[in-house]
This record gives sequence, C-alpha cells and structure tokens, in this order.
Amino acid sequence: MSALDFIVPLFVPANRPERFEKAAAAAPDAVILDLEDAVAPDAKGAARAALRTDFTHLPVLVRANAAGTPWHADDLAAAARLRPSALLLPKAERPETLDAVAALLGPEIPVIALVESALGLAHARALAAHPAVRRLAFGSVDFCADLGCAHIREALLAARSELVLASRLAGIAAPIDGVTTRIDDPSEATEDARYARDLGFTGKLAIHPRQIAPIRDGFRPNAEDIAWAERVLASGEGAAAVDGAMVDEPVRIRARGILAARG
Repeated sequence: MSALDFIVPLFVPANRPERFEKAAAAAPDAVILDLEDAVAPDAKGAARAALRTDFTHLPVLVRANAAGTPWHADDLAAAARLRPSALLLPKAERPETLDAVAALLGPEIPVIALVESALGLAHARALAAHPAVRRLAFGSVDFCADLGCAHIREALLAARSELVLASRLAGIAAPIDGVTTRIDDPSEATEDARYARDLGFTGKLAIHPRQIAPIRDGFRPNAEDIAWAERVLASGEGAAAVDGAMVDEPVRIRARGILAARG
C-alpha cells in the first residue's frame, strides 16, 4: 500500500507550528500543512517559513496556494526544498497547470489534485490521468461556491461519482472526499464518511482532531455489513440466494472487500 492510500488526513494551519505535533499526536493517517485557506494573506510568508516534516513519522503533505495567486510559485519552491510526501494542489483545473507544477517539484513529489470547480470537474479524467497525480480529492465547499449550489448530498452526487469514475479509469487510488464542516457532532462526520465510502471514496479530509475517529468509523464496515459478507461467502460457489437476493462472483468480490476492510 502506498503512503498516500490513507483514510483520514488532517489539516493544520502552516502558520501555527506549535500545533504540528498536536496534529500528529491526534493520530490521523497524514498531516496536511495548509498554506492556503487557513492562512491570512499577511501570514503566508511566515507559514511558508514554518514548513517542516521532522515532527512526525506520518506522511506530511503541503497544501499550496492555487496557480494564479501571488503565493503559488513561492509555495512550490518551498515544497520542492521540503520534499513532503505529496503536494495538495487546490483549484486543480487544467492538465497544463499540472505540467508546470510537476516541472518545479520534480518526479519524486506526487500531487493530489483538489477538484473544487466546474472546470476542474470537467477535466477530472485528464487530471486523474496526469503522471504527476497520485489521487484526486474533492473540495466540496469551494465547488458549491463556484456553482452556487447547496452543500448537500443531492447536489453533489454527480460530482462525487465523476471523481470516483475518473480515478478508476486512470488506475489511481480512489479519491478523497471533502470536509464535514460541522465539528461539534461526531455522528455527522461518520455518516458523511459512510456515504462517501458507499460511493467509492476511500478517504476523507478532516479539519479537526475530533473528526478523525468518527471518519474512520464511517469507512470501517459495521456489524451488519460484516454479517452480510460472511453469509455471502458461506453460500459456496456459482449462483446462490442470500437474504432473498441472487449472489454470484461479483457479489462475493464485494463481500471479500468488506471483510478485508474490517481493520
């Protein structure tokens, strides 16, 4: 398994280095040092200067500012020196931008392309197929702002499904879902994670340490899932009926995946 095949990466503002160790101690699967949304314009330089990876054994990612912003080039130069586990590229929209990013970072720093706009979604398959891209991620809040739609499941189903399909067609790891903005209700993060899992996502961005365990719970098969999978695999080979439904090899493949994901 790749170091980037994680379930729960946690954001931490890069201008708050006193929080880096605390973020890692919360036991996410990766730490994202954020130079973009979490950092005010007048703190961008200080945030860039504070970047480091020596505070943890976990993968450390850097979210740069988007192409076209005044900070983008300096962020890429800092990432190239730091050599993080990956660069999280916001507002990923065009393969040509990825060409330029990859040229500056070199082949050893992969990119996670954060799709956050209608244009990014329209080019999702090309982004996923770019040689620098290891995974796609969904910037659902920014996506809603771009389209003027509500941040609800019904409005985002088509976008989420396209990211899963684009990743599969490109042969890369399944995408990472966007954030749950509410941090005072752990059950909401669990429910959102389970919904993303059911669509084919295998990770979800976290914005607060208290979301880490709930998100993992959402991606972990529950008792009902496990019991169903065990009944399916006990049905033998060939076509059979389980719980009144037909079971054959494709269904058994899913059942094996559920049991493998018990953790």
